[in-house]
Amino acid sequence: MAAPRSVVVETGSWILDRSDEEERNGESPSGKKLKADKFPLSRWEFAAALGVFLVFSTGLLCIYITMPAAEYQMLKLPRTLGDLRLLKDHLATYAGLHPAKFILGYCSTYIFMQTFMIPGTIFMSLLAGALFGVVRGLFLVVFNATAGASSCYFLSKLIGRPIVNWLWPEKLRYFQAEIAKQREKLLNYMLFLRVTPTLPNLFINLASPIVDIPFHIFFLATVIGLVPASYITVRAGLALGDLKSIKDLYDFKTLAILFLIGSVLLFPTLLKRKRISE
Repeated sequence: MAAPRSVVVETGSWILDRSDEEERNGESPSGKKLKADKFPLSRWEFAAALGVFLVFSTGLLCIYITMPAAEYQMLKLPRTLGDLRLLKDHLATYAGLHPAKFILGYCSTYIFMQTFMIPGTIFMSLLAGALFGVVRGLFLVVFNATAGASSCYFLSKLIGRPIVNWLWPEKLRYFQAEIAKQREKLLNYMLFLRVTPTLPNLFINLASPIVDIPFHIFFLATVIGLVPASYITVRAGLALGDLKSIKDLYDFKTLAILFLIGSVLLFPTLLKRKRISE
């Protein structure tokens, strides 16, 4: 009588049979891996992230409840240009009557969104241009974007590695290799990344502490590098009624200008590479 498959160890079929049995029971190694891959954070990492989120949310709620009750119905995050135009019309009067409260609420919301990677900060930048003009609007946007990016940097330092490895493993390896090449001119390279849309700002914020970019380099590159794109967005807010689509903000001409500025910032790095090669 033929030996049961489960005891034929010599041929290695026991391993296969064990896999077959686990698959039937829903416990295959691949199944376990998929289960593990579904959520990258450990219990403690998740608790830390939730704690930070609750602290930020509580602060935002405290600011929200100090606003006049009549204004609550006007407040919502815009998701379309139509929403943004309505919000701008409502908030223009409120910003005039309560400038300090409005700026506090605006800054808190922007930083909250940037910290926790909530989409829609581009609408907040357009709103700054529409309500405050180019100079004050640009200052507000750069300040909030830098504060939010810095907050995201430290949050990622705490719990970001498993998330980035889970979402963008290939992109993270590429970024790490590029950072290793650019160590001596890291500020120039980070400025290039901030000015140009080579890598999403969200990814840069999360991945920077993981690939050991010092915070002072990250901070300087963010403050300076966000100015060109922020200027374009804030200035577009002045003509909010004429804007048909968010895509119109970054047409070919605009992208070409951003890449030109980025290339100028990257030039010292390229020049040093050439000298070394010679």
